[in-house]
Amino acid sequence: MTAMTLPALPEESFQRVLCVVAHPDDMEYGTSAAVARWTARGIEVGYLLLTRGEAGMPNHPDETARIRVAEQRAACAAVGVEHLTVLDHPDGVLVYGLDLRRDICREIRRFKPDVVLGGGYDIEAPWGFDQADHRAAGLATLDALRDAGNRWVFPEQIDDEGLEPHSARWYLVPGIPAGATHGVDVTGEPLRRGIASLEAHAEYLAALPDHPAPADFIPTFAAMSGKAMGVEHAVLFRAHDLQAPPEFD
Repeated sequence: MTAMTLPALPEESFQRVLCVVAHPDDMEYGTSAAVARWTARGIEVGYLLLTRGEAGMPNHPDETARIRVAEQRAACAAVGVEHLTVLDHPDGVLVYGLDLRRDICREIRRFKPDVVLGGGYDIEAPWGFDQADHRAAGLATLDALRDAGNRWVFPEQIDDEGLEPHSARWYLVPGIPAGATHGVDVTGEPLRRGIASLEAHAEYLAALPDHPAPADFIPTFAAMSGKAMGVEHAVLFRAHDLQAPPEFD
């Protein structure tokens, strides 16, 4: 192990992880392999999907939504996720704002995770310009983390719905070696189950021209990430400890 090797996440302290994404399949492009490891270790993982993905296939939106939600349930089963919540925000035109923050805040207060996994909110991603729904989801999740701990933000959830304020400790964003701070070793069974979770989106993938088979590219990216940890296969994250004191240079 060298000084440049990324450390493992402190998952021994994790009890509940809430993953917030825009669409069915967003978790399955590598990150679900880490979820498979967590659930195998007894960590409870929940998924919150903000849309039903109805704009992602040539079918009528109602039929597409039915297909994609069913495939997401199968993908969840592949990695041991039993808690799946799917909202009805519009796919393709997801709007950052109070409605989105309110819904994510509600799920944080309901599920009470100590870890929230969200997406990036930058315009540019390593593979090009990120999709608009992903950016809206990532920023709304970041803000909802703070909202959930403040009883005076969305107080109707506390007064009328019986929820309580909740402050998660960790905020994770899937990363690449250049920006990652921690990793999860997914060598072996977790990687296999992660691949199976993307394979569960069979009809959706079949509708994408020239999409490679999950087994042909997921291991390649996991191997690239593994080099940053000194293991065979890994998933990398930028981890923020929200309870740590601020650091000043």
